[in-house]
Amino acid sequence: YDYDPVWAKCLELRVVPTFHSGGMGWGSRTSISNMMYNHIGHFAAAAEAVCKSLFFGGVTRRFPDLRFGFLEGGAGWACALYNDLIGHWEKHNVASIASLDPARLDEELMRSLFERHAGPAVAKRLDEVENRSDLLWGRAEAPEDLDEWIHCEISRKVDIRDLFVPNFYFGCEGDDRLTGWAFDATKNALGARLHAIYGSDLGHFDLSDMRAAASEAWELVEEGVLDEENFRDFVFTHPARFKAEVNPDFFVGTAVESAVAELLAQ
Repeated sequence: YDYDPVWAKCLELRVVPTFHSGGMGWGSRTSISNMMYNHIGHFAAAAEAVCKSLFFGGVTRRFPDLRFGFLEGGAGWACALYNDLIGHWEKHNVASIASLDPARLDEELMRSLFERHAGPAVAKRLDEVENRSDLLWGRAEAPEDLDEWIHCEISRKVDIRDLFVPNFYFGCEGDDRLTGWAFDATKNALGARLHAIYGSDLGHFDLSDMRAAASEAWELVEEGVLDEENFRDFVFTHPARFKAEVNPDFFVGTAVESAVAELLAQ
């Protein structure tokens, strides 16, 4: 389905789309007796599905000024996805997979190797063409289907960074220790720092006193997960840019109006 009119309207109205979908009941999260089994990671799974769809669909290529937020799933999954995208592109871009073209397979050499090292009983199975495994032999693909990065027009690794990092923001609970990964440029490919944003739900059943939410987030600094600059980005810089880069007037009339204006002027 073509959602480009939706994204265009978001830009026109200066609205930042955010996603807060659950994944309980998906895949293996179908336990009938253990809610925790289904609950752990389900927001991350749902967010990853949307994020991958936006990226591979080329949405951030066509709408570079739009920002997208994924709420409550943390940033650990986003770091894994970002690094996996780069790793997969290195091995599975349209140029590198040419070496895996089944048409280049030397079947005579393969047969001789099977006969020499596996014996006739195994080698004769090469004649069972209808039973050949795609994993071993591959299969023919239409040339126009080979480039799985075509919609986002990836031609080098930095394209992935430039189409992922600026556009995506990731809501994290205050006690999520994996938030530190988002800020760690030494662990993310190409020195990237992802946009983790503080987003604890004050009304959650597992927050018995909503006054403790902010102090709980500060514990990440006390425990060395974040430094003070990271923390400022987490609770102010990233959330402010998330909204104000699309709508510079978003914070006008609020207590942080002047601070956000100063930030945007930098």
